Amino acid sequence: MGTIHDSMTEQGLVRPLQGRVLGGVCAGLGQRFGLDPWPARLLFVLILLVLPGSQLLVYPILWILMPAERVAYVQAPPTGPAQATA
Repeated sequence: MGTIHDSMTEQGLVRPLQGRVLGGVCAGLGQRFGLDPWPARLLFVLILLVLPGSQLLVYPILWILMPAERVAYVQAPPTGPAQATA
């Protein structure tokens, strides 16, 4: 499963931490294709209406396959001893 997540991450298909409503799938698809989350959600629903019942399969599968966005934590540099002021 790690190789699928790595492949999707390389392609820019990740579920972002910001802009999620349910699982972040539509927000991630919108981010990948340069759309805001709400138009991406609307487009996702309109496409899935063409094939009734497909949303019950497609969304959960994408939720499982798309990795969550990783946050890089930056550690603050160590501070020296506090200087006393007179």
